[in-house]
Amino acid sequence: MKAAVREHLVEAGVGLLVVLAALWFVTFAVARTGGGAADSIRVKALFPAANGVSVGTDVRIAGLKVGTVAAQRLEPQSYQAEVTLALDRSVSVPSDSSAAITSESLLGGSYVALLPGGSETPLKNGDTILETQGSVDMMSLVGSVINRSNSDAPSTPPSEGLGTMDEAPAQ
Repeated sequence: MKAAVREHLVEAGVGLLVVLAALWFVTFAVARTGGGAADSIRVKALFPAANGVSVGTDVRIAGLKVGTVAAQRLEPQSYQAEVTLALDRSVSVPSDSSAAITSESLLGGSYVALLPGGSETPLKNGDTILETQGSVDMMSLVGSVINRSNSDAPSTPPSEGLGTMDEAPAQ
């Protein structure tokens, strides 16, 4: 009888650990995707291209995180990416700020960089950032550099070269 009680206590302890780990994971996922950012202001920005940006992507000013991407959708009239940003209320972002999608490094991920303007009035819920710059397609950029470097190479006519065995040596 005592062995059965001990066995059930061990099973209950393991079950409790699994439940606590699941709760930690859910809390982490909600915080990472911006679902837990109830105390934030939500502003929109229209980008011509939003490659590399998804829900949960960082929004930074001067390299410091001030919010996350809360939602994104295709704007039906202009066919631009409408990105909703959840910004921390403690950071007062000027209303004439601009936004750009930037990559951390050549191989790193992307984030939304806010460049503060000079206005005295801050962004508030529902505002739209008008000045935006979309993401740069790195593969196209690298391809154009490679193609440009090949076109600059001087071409040698086929007659100038090593020659053939039938030709007399040059003196």
